[in-house]
Amino acid sequence: MQARVGSHGSLEDSKDSVVATRTNQSKALPLRLLQLFGLFLALCFAFSIISIYSVRHFGIYSVVTTVKSNFVPCNEEPLTLDRWTKPPSNLLHSMSDEELFWRASFVPRIKKYPFNRRPKIAFMFLTKGPLPLAPLWERFLKGHEGFYSIYIHSLPSFNAEFPSSSVFYRRQIPSQVSEWGKMSMCDAERRLLANALLDISNEWFILLSESCIPLYNFSVIYHYIKKSKYSFIGAFDDPGPYGRGRYNENMAPEVNVTLWRKGSQWFEVNRRLALNIVEDSTYYPKFEQFCRPACYVDEHYFPTMLTIQAPNLLANRSITWVDWSRGGAHPATFGRADITEEFFKRVFEGLQCRYNDQPSSVCYLFARKFAPSALEPLLHIAPKVLGF
Repeated sequence: MQARVGSHGSLEDSKDSVVATRTNQSKALPLRLLQLFGLFLALCFAFSIISIYSVRHFGIYSVVTTVKSNFVPCNEEPLTLDRWTKPPSNLLHSMSDEELFWRASFVPRIKKYPFNRRPKIAFMFLTKGPLPLAPLWERFLKGHEGFYSIYIHSLPSFNAEFPSSSVFYRRQIPSQVSEWGKMSMCDAERRLLANALLDISNEWFILLSESCIPLYNFSVIYHYIKKSKYSFIGAFDDPGPYGRGRYNENMAPEVNVTLWRKGSQWFEVNRRLALNIVEDSTYYPKFEQFCRPACYVDEHYFPTMLTIQAPNLLANRSITWVDWSRGGAHPATFGRADITEEFFKRVFEGLQCRYNDQPSSVCYLFARKFAPSALEPLLHIAPKVLGF
């Protein structure tokens, strides 16, 4: 019995020893966790001190910032001023007219340009197809690169085949069919203006046809337009049947008959007026709906709209000469036999107009209509008569 009791006592003692050991271990564990946590805090504090010291003394922060700011994703181009100042490398695009006019209406609010801007003339050719007088224009423009741009609006089905050396090479814009006397003609002209406005260096915009020729050399024409206080667009009040007689009372109140104007389709406008034409959504619907043949919208829309918006900027005359002396709906056309020195004397002599509010005998810079057969004699006579 004593042995059993002793044995039993030893077992109890053993159990008490195990319990005591486990109790001591559980007390030691929280103490170690506290020590580890304290060590972690000390390391964090030390790392913070080292980081602050490194930033202050070695500029680590600025290096990291620089690396981040220079990072450009592979699929993006860096945003530079060239993106806004360089003209489109390709005139073909997939924009609708609505998208194009919206994009072309962007205007910088700061008037001073932060780059060397050389103002250019945009020569805008509205044609059905070929430019038979292109060699004459090539000679006229030669040596004046950087002072002009060219845009061609032809029938969509026409594919021009100019050599890569030509100033007309790849200068066609996305086009649509335009019909004489209808709003589609003004649409084509607005399309030309909008595409030309995408080049921020274009300052003056001249509408031409395939039958137009320059009457002076490039330098004379450039400085004549550059120094003018006005844009050259005819806008006169014709009280007769071909003027006010075409007015429709449904155009009021946006267009009143007292401001109804008539002028030549062939114009020159500055950048401000080109923007007015492209962004217009007030007068366009009125002309589209209520000015249809025998109201020829290309003779009335721009002259009337600009008379309402900016009459003080209009010279109220065209700089493109035409001959209406033969009568009819279209001016006279001149071919090979007409191209003589006497012919051009009649064009130049006896002219009187106003230039910058002063009398002038230099009134026309371009002339039309010249047939393809006129090209050879024009090239022959141009150095002596036209100055190029």
